[in-house]
Amino acid sequence: MGAACARALATAGARVVIVDLDGAGAADVAARIGATVVAGDVGDVAFCDGAVAEAVSRHGHVDILVNAAGTIVRADALATSEADWHRQFRVNVDGTFFMSRAAVRDMRPRRAGVIVNFGSIWGGVGGTGHTAYCAAKGAVHQLTRAMALDHARDGIRVNAIAPGEVDTPMLRRGGRAVPLTDAELSELADRSIPTGRLAQPEEIAAVVVFLASDAASYMTGAIVPVDAGYTAR
Repeated sequence: MGAACARALATAGARVVIVDLDGAGAADVAARIGATVVAGDVGDVAFCDGAVAEAVSRHGHVDILVNAAGTIVRADALATSEADWHRQFRVNVDGTFFMSRAAVRDMRPRRAGVIVNFGSIWGGVGGTGHTAYCAAKGAVHQLTRAMALDHARDGIRVNAIAPGEVDTPMLRRGGRAVPLTDAELSELADRSIPTGRLAQPEEIAAVVVFLASDAASYMTGAIVPVDAGYTAR
């Protein structure tokens, strides 16, 4: 989904800097859209400060921050190790906070900027066997609301997108001993999604581009579900 967002924002005219732990994967996406890459771990506060500083150095300022980095542990509380628990929060919550704080430092003096966080349907409703992930994404939703209120008069909008089930590598294999097959994905969609199909990353990215655009100028503090009706139940 992060790659799809990078492509969609570049198509919309943004000058994109991709921040990713997977430097080689990021470079492959960047080469196709004329973007640049800063490789590293968003769970490291010093790296986040440096990544935003690098973007400012290259382009003069940061208009849009999309916090798409994420990881998942598929386990209930008893099966969740301390290391897994801390990693869920380090990547999903700390990374979102550290990157956002660094971006706000650049945005606030100019009284302009947009942050779009990646929450989840499981940030608002529970999911069986995903204790740490649900807790972390719930924290992202609350961080979004709190920062939106803190910076509403600074000209900075902060919203979150809450995707449902999306056909991504994390869904297929993240936290699984054996990746899901196409048939298993189809069965998952038919069983759990009102429309009966998975989203494609580009469908999520389209909503991110909307939230980042002036068309969403009156939106801040919103958690926007893109879930084919999953949370309507």
